[in-house]
Amino acid sequence: MFGPIDLDTPSARIGDELAAFRAAGRRMFATSSFQTNSVVLLHLLSLHAPETPVFFLDTGYHFPETHAFRQTLAARLGLDIRALASPVPRIQQRDRAGRLLFTSDPDRCCHLNKVLPLEPVLATHDLWISGIRGSQSSHRAGMGRNARGRHGVERFHPLIDWDARMVHAWIEQHELPRHPLDDAGYLSIGCAPCTRKLSDDPGIGGIDDRGGRWAGLKKTECGLHLPGGGA
Repeated sequence: MFGPIDLDTPSARIGDELAAFRAAGRRMFATSSFQTNSVVLLHLLSLHAPETPVFFLDTGYHFPETHAFRQTLAARLGLDIRALASPVPRIQQRDRAGRLLFTSDPDRCCHLNKVLPLEPVLATHDLWISGIRGSQSSHRAGMGRNARGRHGVERFHPLIDWDARMVHAWIEQHELPRHPLDDAGYLSIGCAPCTRKLSDDPGIGGIDDRGGRWAGLKKTECGLHLPGGGA
């Protein structure tokens, strides 16, 4: 489907960088949302640093298909995948009117279910590997390959310069699986209550391939990748 793209060179660079981090004794971990866009980073980790723990922020609101896809990738790639859950019970995640927070305060919901559970991991590691890409949003376009965050943790974004064409070319070349909801019309897949598919909102899309997340709101990030959020 895609024409020739040199992906061996960026892959080798990532491998060299991960080897250098490992040789320096860095305590590395990765995070993943386990959608199709996540597959490239997970595959590269399986090739270059398979011992790296990969944390999945299990909010309790993910699609069943996401959990199934996570299991598929764990079996296929042989990675050390670990689920994290919020220390705040779901029954306590309500506003004063008794509504679940995703309906009235999605920022607070994301903080409790995404940012807060990662804090102990940040406190025990010093290198966070994330698959964010600059082409995903205007905010992410301004993030560099390396960045410093809270707790002295260094952020490493090896795919920051990859675009969607490169991602899908890598998936095709290595015959990697795709998230089952791709074919159902979802552009980006997060928690079920806050994710819409293209057919539900024709305005989703454009250059931002995270379209459909928090549709109708100005919110574009869960907080993990914002300044001071989770890093």
